[in-house]
Amino acid sequence: MLIDLDTMLPIQGIPYQQEFDMLRQRLTTDEFDGIIAEINRRIDTAGGEIATAGWLPGRNWADTPFWSLYESAARRDQALAGKLFGLLVWHAVMERPEQWASGRYKKDGRDIGSRTYFRIDLPR
Repeated sequence: MLIDLDTMLPIQGIPYQQEFDMLRQRLTTDEFDGIIAEINRRIDTAGGEIATAGWLPGRNWADTPFWSLYESAARRDQALAGKLFGLLVWHAVMERPEQWASGRYKKDGRDIGSRTYFRIDLPR
């Protein structure tokens, strides 16, 4: 569950909905589900507390579920593949049972360039 820190309410939508819908149309259900499962696996492997979208997939997507995102959904457009990956991370975090929040941050004084998600524990 992704929480809006300003309102403390769950976020129900995905930014850039049109691009997300295009992504869903260009991937099979198995490809989409495989990407989401791999994103969740990587979040869990990293400790399940904090995840920066741009750091999750690594540089080489060959032989990973992310390849179909680059090949089919983004049609080998690297910038579009990165944007679509960010939308998939948003979707994956939004669907997780834990409470998460998100923001854009800096590392060593420089913008990270992608969203960072972090676990929060709010009373339910």
